[in-house]
Amino acid sequence: MKIKILVATVLISTSLFAQNFQGKATYKTHNNVDLKISTGDNAPNSDLQKQIQEKMKKMFQKTYTLNFTKSTSTYTQNKELEPAVQSGGVQIMMFGNGGGNDILYKNVAEKKYINKTEVFSKEFLVKDKLADQEWEMSGETKKIGKYTCYKATKTKEEERISHMMTDGETEEKKEMVTVKTTAWYTPEIPVSNGPGMFWGLPGLILEVHEGKRTIVCSEIIINPSEKVKIKEPRGGKKVTSKEYEKIVKEKVKEMNERFKNNRKGNGESISIEIGG
Repeated sequence: MKIKILVATVLISTSLFAQNFQGKATYKTHNNVDLKISTGDNAPNSDLQKQIQEKMKKMFQKTYTLNFTKSTSTYTQNKELEPAVQSGGVQIMMFGNGGGNDILYKNVAEKKYINKTEVFSKEFLVKDKLADQEWEMSGETKKIGKYTCYKATKTKEEERISHMMTDGETEEKKEMVTVKTTAWYTPEIPVSNGPGMFWGLPGLILEVHEGKRTIVCSEIIINPSEKVKIKEPRGGKKVTSKEYEKIVKEKVKEMNERFKNNRKGNGESISIEIGG
């Protein structure tokens, strides 16, 4: 009888721990950006191109916080001083990538997400299902901090759209590319979650390499003294992911047209648009 009571007590304690389990993880992101500017009478010189390259590099270095429980999470960008993005008459415009006030909520148990984001001062609430992750598991391991992590990979075909502007005329280029993703997760933190839209592994994802993007966890706090509050974001126009993508594309087209009209008669400015 005592053994049965002991087992029951352990099961109850484990159940309570699972219900109250929560954590906080800090991630740092980095993108390698290829900068290509056509040479011409008004194109920036090589020194200026290097300056722009460095500024763009800093623009893509962000820090995020993932607050999580066993099944839910919020992913938000930490408040940081934004670097200047204009130099020598060259303006870099970025849009369609959200902003510092975005809130990404995921519920992996219900396979749904809600992303509160903003495009040109207009708020949207993107609500949709989490796409299934077709991970290929591997026995390869490495240490990230004190955690033993396992490698998982996946590949996908996606359409990549780029814009090239010459003499005020915008040319859109579409191509199909194969994107490989490598993730490192630790079963020592048994949550099927990770940074951004990454999830679906039997442990918290601590590191991601996807194309030229890298995401690395720099700090983890399990059951912090100050309890995290995870709530579904509210406010903004409710749209699906496809509806949101269409809106962003229309805004991109609108901005290209606006820049094209403003650039007429002024050959000293060059715009570089970065997507993805």
